Amino acid sequence: MRSRVAAVRPVLRNQARAVDASAAFPVAGLTALRESGLLGLLVPARYGGLGGDLTDLVRVAADLAADCLSTAMIWAMHGQQVAALVAYATPELRAELLPRVAAGEVYLASVTSERGKGGHLLTAEAALHRDGDLLRVERDAPIVTGGRHADGFLITMRDGPQAPRSAVSLVYADRTALDVRASGSWNPMGMRGTHSGALRLTGTVPLANLVGAPGGFRTVAVSTFAPVGHLAWSACWLGAARAAYGTVLHLLRSNAGRRQFDIRSDLLRVRLARVRLDLDTTAALLARCLRDVRDAGDLTAPAVQLRLNGLKVHAAERSFAVVDTLVELTGLRHGYLRDAPLALERVFRDLRSASLNYGNDRLLLANGALTLLDRGVDLGEERW
Repeated sequence: MRSRVAAVRPVLRNQARAVDASAAFPVAGLTALRESGLLGLLVPARYGGLGGDLTDLVRVAADLAADCLSTAMIWAMHGQQVAALVAYATPELRAELLPRVAAGEVYLASVTSERGKGGHLLTAEAALHRDGDLLRVERDAPIVTGGRHADGFLITMRDGPQAPRSAVSLVYADRTALDVRASGSWNPMGMRGTHSGALRLTGTVPLANLVGAPGGFRTVAVSTFAPVGHLAWSACWLGAARAAYGTVLHLLRSNAGRRQFDIRSDLLRVRLARVRLDLDTTAALLARCLRDVRDAGDLTAPAVQLRLNGLKVHAAERSFAVVDTLVELTGLRHGYLRDAPLALERVFRDLRSASLNYGNDRLLLANGALTLLDRGVDLGEERW
C-alpha cells in the first residue's frame, strides 16, 4: 500500500498549485490514482481489488491530503461510494461493477444534494419511476463533487411518485446509461479542484442497480455512508493540517528560519503547543471513532452517533484553526501571500469549507438531541 501511495503523491504535489489557480479538476491526479489501483482500495480481493479496510482508507486519505486536499477529498468520497456498494449492492451489480472499479475504470461520484432540501441526506424530492425491471432517473443536483469527470454515480431519490420524502432509495447509474448535462460555473474560495458544479442526470437503469432496500437508504446512510464519510473527511482535513504544521516546523528549524523567527519567543512556543494539541486531539478522536465503526455492533447507539458527528465537527473546526494559527505565526510573507512556498494560504481556503461540508450546525443540532438519550460519557473503559 505504501508504495502505491508514494507513487501517486508527487503527481498530486506537482499539480496542486495549478489546480487551485484554475479551479480545474485534477485530471493528472485521478489518472495516477486509477493506475495505482487505489480506486479499488476497499474492493474485496475476490473482485480484483486491494481488499483494504477503513484503517487503510483513513491513512491513505490523510497522506494524499498532505499534497492536494481537493484530490484527497475526491478520492475519499469515491471510497465512501465503494463502501456502500460492497455492503449493499445486489450480487449482479457487485459482479459487474466492482471489478471495473478495482481496475481503475470507474471513478464514482455521489449525488445527494438537491434544490429545495440542500444537503439533507435522509430526504429526497425527485422520484424514481418504475417500468417493469427498469428505473427511470431524472435528477437535478446543485453540487456534485467531481461529477463532470465521474464514470458512475450513486444517486439518492424518492422511492416513487407517491412515496414520502423520507422514503429515500439509493441507485447506481453508469455514465453510459445517462444523459449528463452540466450547468453553471465553479469558482469557489477553496477546494477548487473538486469541481463540484451542478448536474442534470437523466436515463434508465436496471432494477438490480438499487443499492439497499427500496426506500431503505437510511440504513445505508447510518451504517456506511455517514460513518465512512465522517472518518474519511476528517482524515483528509487532519492530513492537510498536519502537513501544514510540518512545513512550518521545517521552516522554523532551518537556518533561514532561525534568522527570521525568534524560536525562543514565548508566544511562538504557545502557538505551536496549541497547534500540536489540536492535531493530537483530532487524531485521538479519529482513532476512537475508527474503533467504534470497526468494532461496534450497533452504529445507531447514541454514544457512537455522538462521537461520529462530533468527530466531523471537531476535525473541521480544529484543522482550520491549526492553519489559521500557522498563518498568524508565520506572518504576511510566509503565511498570507498566495505565492509563498509554504502554501498555507491555499490550505487555509481549502479548510474553510470543512464546516460547510454537511454543515456543522446540522450535526450539532442532532447531537443536542442525542445527548438527551445518552446517560453519560462513554470512555470505552472496556477496551483499556
